[in-house]
Amino acid sequence: MKNLESMEQFTTLKNEGKHIFLFSADWCGDCRVIEPILPGIEAAYADYSFVHIDRDKFIDLCVENDVFGIPSFIAYDNGKELGRFVSKDRKTEQEIKDFIESL
Repeated sequence: MKNLESMEQFTTLKNEGKHIFLFSADWCGDCRVIEPILPGIEAAYADYSFVHIDRDKFIDLCVENDVFGIPSFIAYDNGKELGRFVSKDRKTEQEIKDFIESL
């Protein structure tokens, strides 16, 4: 999973191709819990590019996208938001897969 480097990169990625953005932070315990399952999820849903967004580096981006709890996911396809799985609750592997399959 690549890390977001700039706001400009977010805009470009959001508008070009299929991407799932994961909003997370180093200090987030629930984010650490899902870390080991993410490579398998990325492999299973290879038609999406997964991008990690560090909540602390991109707090304004979180506010703009109404992401007030982490870990959270937002999916885009060529500029169109396909769906969001945004909450402060811990996510299970099955919940993440169900979200992606619902897109």
